[in-house]
Amino acid sequence: MTSNQITRLLLVRHGQSEWNAAGRWQGQANSPLSDLGRKQAFAAAENIGSVDVIVSSPQDRAFDSAQIISERIGVGPVQVVEGIRERSAGVWSGLTHAEIEDKWPGWIEENRRPDGFESDESLEKRVFDALDTLVEQWAGAEILAVCHGGVINLVKAVLGSGSVVSGRTGNLAGVVVSHTVSGFQVGDRLDLLPGDIATGGSSGHVV
Repeated sequence: MTSNQITRLLLVRHGQSEWNAAGRWQGQANSPLSDLGRKQAFAAAENIGSVDVIVSSPQDRAFDSAQIISERIGVGPVQVVEGIRERSAGVWSGLTHAEIEDKWPGWIEENRRPDGFESDESLEKRVFDALDTLVEQWAGAEILAVCHGGVINLVKAVLGSGSVVSGRTGNLAGVVVSHTVSGFQVGDRLDLLPGDIATGGSSGHVV
């Protein structure tokens, strides 16, 4: 990479899945896109602008969102990147907030997690290893990376400060991350959806 070369990664969360609509924590479970999620991906394609490459988590809700965008804007094929899959939610996968609260009262509020729930350290290592590989392969490119709320929130927490970090990440929303010889830097928020179809996601960081 030359001293003035900038690689930009557009980290974008997938469209609404069926488990999002039902309010269930997904983690690495493979819930498909809902009808609204597919409509969201079509709408997002109109706002994505020019990108050089599209990559995706291997999970269906991310890959199918990326594939819809790829077909709409004529950039592809979508390349699967294992390292940007969602954080494992362990035994909480498939449960609603209320079901978790019933069996593990107070744990969510106290930021306690069950066995099998992927740690921040594990998530950070694999995600940034994947981002490092992307910028090596596509130095100077504009890369759309369709991934997950847990991945994006982790990246914002590691790199960001102030308002860019606060708040959950909606469907087909995310953040711009730039890479230069100085390393990664978090930038602007992304929101690729018009307000009339942007609703429908569920709460939590692993959805």
